[in-house]
Amino acid sequence: MANPTHANHAAHVHHPDGHDHGSYRSYAIGFILAVILTAIPFAVVMAGGFESRVLTGGIVIACAAIQVVVHMVYFLHMNGRSDEGWTMMALIFTAVVVVIILAGSLWVMHNMNANMMPQMNHDGMPQLSGFGT
Repeated sequence: MANPTHANHAAHVHHPDGHDHGSYRSYAIGFILAVILTAIPFAVVMAGGFESRVLTGGIVIACAAIQVVVHMVYFLHMNGRSDEGWTMMALIFTAVVVVIILAGSLWVMHNMNANMMPQMNHDGMPQLSGFGT
């Protein structure tokens, strides 16, 4: 007969300070969700995206935002219980960092496109001069 204490420990890992550190099942679910949330935008972009660039960007950004939540819940073990306010502080910090990274990345990419590719028009097609255009 199996030791119930050992069976409980194998299913759920508890830290000596009483905090819950997840189970193999929760890590597997988090990993599968992370792979799916990575594969969806990858497939959309590799297939050429949708006719609407806004829809394509929206899907990529939505999957990224959902993936941040998946990582916070399944890998960082953040839940509804407040550990002296640290859960809310970590959520606010994560949101601020994500906004800064996304806004900064979009700003840098826009400026690089505008300054490094002056021969490109807004449709992404090169403007050829001297060919009867």
